[in-house]
Amino acid sequence: MRFQFILKHKEDWPIRVMCRVMKVSSSAFYDWIHAPIKPFDAPEFHLDSAVKSTFKEHKMTLGSRRMVTELAKKNIVIGRFKARSTMRKLGLVARYPKKFKTTTDSNHSNRIEPNKLNRKFTVNESDRVWTTDITYIATHQGFIYLAVVMDLYSRRIVGWTIADNMRTELCSNALNMAYWQRKPTSGLLHHSDRGSQYTSDDYRKLLNTMKMNVSMSGKGECWDNAPTERFFRSLKHEQLNYETFKTKKATELSILDYLAYYNGKRPHSVNGYLSPIQYENKVAKKVSGFY
Repeated sequence: MRFQFILKHKEDWPIRVMCRVMKVSSSAFYDWIHAPIKPFDAPEFHLDSAVKSTFKEHKMTLGSRRMVTELAKKNIVIGRFKARSTMRKLGLVARYPKKFKTTTDSNHSNRIEPNKLNRKFTVNESDRVWTTDITYIATHQGFIYLAVVMDLYSRRIVGWTIADNMRTELCSNALNMAYWQRKPTSGLLHHSDRGSQYTSDDYRKLLNTMKMNVSMSGKGECWDNAPTERFFRSLKHEQLNYETFKTKKATELSILDYLAYYNGKRPHSVNGYLSPIQYENKVAKKVSGFY
């Protein structure tokens, strides 16, 4: 900036005087003037732009490994070293999640079902194993609660409900949404924690009507439902933790925005770094013979 000022006003005042006032040496100024102009590097510029836009598109959470994968989807092929050095040059540092907390209340006398899922989170067919859970989000108007249903096959969120309470209807509405969207065959394994909502008579009747098998996590074992817990962790550390919500409506819109991103764009390692919808579409094309 100082050299540019001196150059701009060299016809108005002596260069040596301006150098002295600006506290720079005149020799440094002349070296700057005669320095060769660095040619414009178009490929590097386009790579920088692609890395910045991809990083922003994925909620500022991509490390170098996932950056390489996402750029490849855009036909930009680079290695991890190049991705890492480019991100470092641009000052792009991935956000990292905090530990999750349990939300549901398991302090009750309702009947508990055994853990039939037993942490077998790899599923080879869609709509055969669903997991579900609840989380809360703080707003200036009070807490709101989100219940989701996840298909373990692709990690897709197939049902959800947002409300200002944690009554059984919160979970029932999410399950109804999933059921009528996906229309699974009988025998689907439904896994949840031991929360009072999931062990209530009303919820059990709904599961029975839908002809679902029931599985529940062990007492205090949040890792028995790890994929769903990880979804909540991602929702909060990739989006909600960086916003201040004045209204419940604003929070709801932010959650819906993330759900669309999560299902449609967010890469998952278990899906070969495809989003849930991308993975389901890829498998469907393979099966139909158009892949």
